[in-house]
Amino acid sequence: MNNNKPKVIILAAGEGKRLHPLTLDNPKCLTEIFGKKLLEWQLDVFRELQFDDISIVRGFQAEKINFPNLNYYNNDNFHSTNMLETLFCAREKLQDSVIVVYGDIIFEKKIIQKLLESTDDLAVVVDKKWENYWRARFSNPLDDAESLIVDKNDFITNIGQKTTNLDHIQGQFIGLMKFQNHGLKFLIECYDKVKNIAKDGKNLLNPKLSFEKSYMTDFLQFLITDGAKLKAVYIDNGWLELDSIEDYRIYQDLQKTGSLSNFFELSNTTDK
Repeated sequence: MNNNKPKVIILAAGEGKRLHPLTLDNPKCLTEIFGKKLLEWQLDVFRELQFDDISIVRGFQAEKINFPNLNYYNNDNFHSTNMLETLFCAREKLQDSVIVVYGDIIFEKKIIQKLLESTDDLAVVVDKKWENYWRARFSNPLDDAESLIVDKNDFITNIGQKTTNLDHIQGQFIGLMKFQNHGLKFLIECYDKVKNIAKDGKNLLNPKLSFEKSYMTDFLQFLITDGAKLKAVYIDNGWLELDSIEDYRIYQDLQKTGSLSNFFELSNTTDK
């Protein structure tokens, strides 16, 4: 069945060491919060919106990620690679239109609906109300937040750099993107180009890292520098990242005090 919805690729190879002890016996994406596993939160949204071509790229304890009616790819080198290499384990799915999502976030349905509305070839979800959410998680948001600068037409010009200047953070990348048409073809061409050059020991994405360890934001910045137009799709909260045991405890406390809805509405993931 093909309902003209984009394909979905969920990047779920991570081990989640910062979530120990919750991830001692399970991959990060199977961590349970608010009664459901992270992947279950995501899949419920995509199924509610009638996506029918969903792929998961697994890594750590891959055999435990086994939901029905999905496509599976494995990143057997998950220990020595990062999100970019995990994405290209599902290279055969990179055609037409594709939504790419990190496996450690949950989000309200409206965020995917807004991403679907974007007609740009390369679209990146950006949280404009990031600062209060980061302050709930970190004593100093600048310890974790990264640069994200847009031009007057909301195209991203700078992403993923460490910064001490709040003016360089006009929003935060949340790990959710849509690639399609010529933009998707350009993305694949750029990946092949930089990977080929990396064989000679030169990493154009991030000279401080091996190519395999490059971040997704390193690649997005390279695309921009190479002439691609990455459109910011703005949201105002409506999502959570579960990256550490501290995150887990903070979200439990926010729910108990009734403050979680400042950032994420549990009831807004499906109509049920």
